[in-house]
Amino acid sequence: MGPPLDKPLKIGSLQLTSRLLMGSGRYASHQEMIACLDASGSELITVAVRRVNLDQRAGTSLLDHIDRKRFQILPNTAGCYTVADALRTARLARELLDTPLIKLEVIGDPRTLLPDPLGTVEATKILVAEGFHVMAYCSDDPRLVATLADAGAAAVMPAGSPIGSGRGVSNPGNIEIARSLVDLPLIVDAGLGTASDVAQAMELGADGVLLNSAVAGAEDPERMARAMKFACCAGRDAYLAGRMPSRLHAQASSPEAGLLGEALSS
Repeated sequence: MGPPLDKPLKIGSLQLTSRLLMGSGRYASHQEMIACLDASGSELITVAVRRVNLDQRAGTSLLDHIDRKRFQILPNTAGCYTVADALRTARLARELLDTPLIKLEVIGDPRTLLPDPLGTVEATKILVAEGFHVMAYCSDDPRLVATLADAGAAAVMPAGSPIGSGRGVSNPGNIEIARSLVDLPLIVDAGLGTASDVAQAMELGADGVLLNSAVAGAEDPERMARAMKFACCAGRDAYLAGRMPSRLHAQASSPEAGLLGEALSS
């Protein structure tokens, strides 16, 4: 359930109530994954095409454990280190899953797992021309985010910090600047470690967050998934409410007029 008095999150042809997007990897079992998805309230689940058997004709698949009536599947190109591999994987996902949605990942190197900015822009342009609704995973460089928007991405997905690091939002200013440069959905993806990270990302103006390791790697994954749901809603509400100005000096919360001391001295 999303925050009250909020509009749905629209990405291409997709419309979501929950602004918390979830991954499907690293869980101890399929049963644990489903329990966490239920607790999170998420409606969109991302699946790595290269790491999961998506062809149900070839036997049991991860998709056999996900209720497609409840959850939208977002295929991603995780594990692709070249534009050619990312394009091939995206096309395969569209054929097997019958969806124009793709989370595009073109990774620069296996050590840092940071996205390749030039490759991501190139692949985005090609896939958009082929009719894909591209959700482009990228670094938090505001100019790169703007370039991907100009390339036709349906959503931009700047990393909070490196994949799986759990460091939270390393550069809040970059997320704020990126938010000011684009009108399309901005989803903070990667590096979030706990509920306060999710709330911060949403307070910075993100339209949503995508996470996996923070839940799957928690001591109690199901409880953490529930915490992430509430944090996402709280952060979104705080952003929409508009926070009070930050001041250098104190300002009394009680009115100065009509204090008890004035009444006693009169």
